[in-house]
Amino acid sequence: MYVFSVPIFFIVFRETLETGIIVAILLSFLKQNIGGPDRDPVIYRKLRNQVWVGTGSSLLLCTIAGCGLIGAFYSLNINGWGIADQIWEGVFSLLASLIISIMGIALLRVSKLQEKWRIKLALALATHSRTSTDTATTRFKRFCEKYAMFILPFVTVLREGLEAVVFIGGVSLGLPASAIPLPAITGLLAGCLLSYLIYKGGNMAPIQVFLIISTCVLYLVGAGLFTRCVVYFEGYKWNHMTGGDSSESGTGPGSYNIHTSVWHVNCCGISINTGGGGWAIFNAILGWSNSASYGSVISYNMYWIAVIVGFLSLLYREQRGHWPLMKKSAAVNQDSDIDTPKDPGEPEEPIQLPTLEETDDKSATTKAVAA
Repeated sequence: MYVFSVPIFFIVFRETLETGIIVAILLSFLKQNIGGPDRDPVIYRKLRNQVWVGTGSSLLLCTIAGCGLIGAFYSLNINGWGIADQIWEGVFSLLASLIISIMGIALLRVSKLQEKWRIKLALALATHSRTSTDTATTRFKRFCEKYAMFILPFVTVLREGLEAVVFIGGVSLGLPASAIPLPAITGLLAGCLLSYLIYKGGNMAPIQVFLIISTCVLYLVGAGLFTRCVVYFEGYKWNHMTGGDSSESGTGPGSYNIHTSVWHVNCCGISINTGGGGWAIFNAILGWSNSASYGSVISYNMYWIAVIVGFLSLLYREQRGHWPLMKKSAAVNQDSDIDTPKDPGEPEEPIQLPTLEETDDKSATTKAVAA
């Protein structure tokens, strides 16, 4: 009896590994910067719980959606995704790439701004009273700051989980039901084990080394997601032109558009029948593709150009006090993080920031009065 499908194992393993890398980096970051003995344990627990709740809730949604769609496909012979699966894969890849890119900047700068981050996280987690002057943009920004550690794993796991559901559904069409559970479980366990080793290695590494390595890994993943977004959209357009699913054509003629192709090799690709093996892992983490187009190559290079320009702009701002191509006076007025110049003889007043205990006491007092 056929009880183990290698393609399903590789599919589940690579999706779990890509998700586990993001979660492991977030947990290691929280452990090293906020979870120390001299730090606030309340903030650490809240942020750690955000990561796990975001991961668990998106995993639950993927399980429900996967069971419903695969059940409908087998019982009613209805393909719930259809040809539009590449649209949502492209949208989720773009969204995850943007979130990872922003998180990478924050991780790399945290060694210089640890205390500032601790204060910001404490204020973000504290209870804020709504005022009539709060705009929708302000409330949305406050929500994103407060639940940042929930949003990133939620979006990442949701995208990878739904992608795994689609691939497993396609691979398992010609397989008996007994060939699905064992490779899915072993692939999940293998991905979790490797992610745990990454997490432990991040905790043992020096903070600056960990930040640099984790940021590089995040940007490699972000670049791969960005170029895969373009590949998905181009694949959707090509499928409309050919009137079918190009992935079912294999890796030969008809599976790609020769008018926009930069290179194409019949090996080293992801096949729906084989799972892709190690090349599927390269595709999931680094965005590798055996069939490159002008759009995928240009988008990959443009992503790195944007990252380089962004970091050079941040370096310029730190050294000059304003953004490039902006006057210093205008930048100071527009940027609240840059202090306005003071007279040398004027004494500086200490800034009193509320602590987490004070905000909790204030919130408890308010609730007691309201009661």
